[in-house]
Amino acid sequence: MTARTVSSAAGVLAATCLSTLVVNANTSAVSILLPAISADTGTSVHDLQWAVTGYSLVGAAVIITSGSLGDVFGRKRVFQLGLLLFVVSCVMIALAGSGAMVIAGRAIQGAAGATILACGLSLLSVGTDDASRAGGDDQLRSISLWGAAAAVGAAAGPLLGGVLVELTGWQGLFWIDAGVALVCMVLTYVTVAESRDPDRPRSIDYLGAVLVALTLTPLILGVSMSGDWGWFSAATLGCFAVAVVAGWLFLVVERRVKVPLLDLALLRNRVLVGSTIAILVGAGTINGLMYLLSLYFQSPVALGFSPLQAGLATLPATVGLVVVAPLVPRLAKGFGARQTIGLGFLLTTAGFVAIGFTDASWRYATFLIPLVAVAIGMGLSNGPASSAATASVPQEQVGGASGVSNMARYVGAALATALAATIYGGVDANQRLAGAAEADALAAGLAAASWMFAIISSLALALSVLTIRRHRGTRATLQDSAAAAAAHLHTLPTNTLEAVSKEAR
Repeated sequence: MTARTVSSAAGVLAATCLSTLVVNANTSAVSILLPAISADTGTSVHDLQWAVTGYSLVGAAVIITSGSLGDVFGRKRVFQLGLLLFVVSCVMIALAGSGAMVIAGRAIQGAAGATILACGLSLLSVGTDDASRAGGDDQLRSISLWGAAAAVGAAAGPLLGGVLVELTGWQGLFWIDAGVALVCMVLTYVTVAESRDPDRPRSIDYLGAVLVALTLTPLILGVSMSGDWGWFSAATLGCFAVAVVAGWLFLVVERRVKVPLLDLALLRNRVLVGSTIAILVGAGTINGLMYLLSLYFQSPVALGFSPLQAGLATLPATVGLVVVAPLVPRLAKGFGARQTIGLGFLLTTAGFVAIGFTDASWRYATFLIPLVAVAIGMGLSNGPASSAATASVPQEQVGGASGVSNMARYVGAALATALAATIYGGVDANQRLAGAAEADALAAGLAAASWMFAIISSLALALSVLTIRRHRGTRATLQDSAAAAAAHLHTLPTNTLEAVSKEAR
């Protein structure tokens, strides 16, 4: 192993880990910032939920395509393009004078974040492959560090956002993120070698990516506006009809293109489908809950927390996800993936049921145990589900299975957040019209959304028990623990080095 190889491996490790830490911290911090952004821009918090759902919606359309672009045109080039887009979006948001500009910036940031994650992991896999072939576990350690960086970033994001709102204003987060992304661009340019996949066809399914966006956008718009339009209004039903048509066209296109965005043959794999639904539900419900609690905790008629206090209040949940990670592979190995996933959804459902009894008199201590239960349950279910998603397919399909599960996270986050915001705001408004006190109405909105999440989680519990049968879990190694810690953010294949290097393509 030459000094240049070691330097290149260290450079790609630093650039990719730092970038994924920043992207995930940024993503998890935004909900904490929404009340402050609303106050500054005059845009309602309800409308600003598009800053969250828009990010996830665009990310779902881009996450697989960006990996394909990297394979064809150069991973380093596309990774740096993602970083550049991230810088532009951060500056755009920090300078925004309106909610519309914030939402537009976040949509761009969704494309940037998905590109950074997909191409960054691929760059890291290829960049450390030479070191691994020369002997040692450099690639496995690097992938483990990447997963740990993703988990730490997501855990620290809400607290960091709260601190910065009070010290610099909400714009401070985006200025700092832009600076860090610039550092990653320079580091990548100086230390990282370009790489491509010479065996991959140059055909890229751009139309498939567009149709994913055209399916999700009207669907989320219809859900978000159903409170104002009515669930059975012409506008709402029209949005759903457009989504159905776009979804059907997506399936037609995927059957005909040379290199599809989604290999439809994967949908015949029962374990993969069950695992993907479990991932979608887990990621969706935890994102939806964190969105709601960030608003509820800061509402003057509820707990009245400052942004810093709200960030601290959500910390037990994000830390719980990280702390439980080392235990997840051992539980899956000892008791089986299906049992571990089932236990996870049982805890998650119990936590949501408890929050479903929210009352205006509740203080933060009452939320603490249910919040931690939801987080630990999500950690227990997402880790084995991510592992099962990639272990249930042949080696040559690992990249495709990983891409499907990663897309599912974005889809789940977008749909669950939109649905949660609609129920939360709709019940609150209806309760106030009926004469309820503001505090009681807001508590009723949170309770109703939590019951919806409880029902969805219980259905996911039943589905996982029925579909995920053959997968026994991982070997409970260090990289398995890192993969479990990052499982609510990204799927890291844990079966072989080759699988890891193919992920995100």
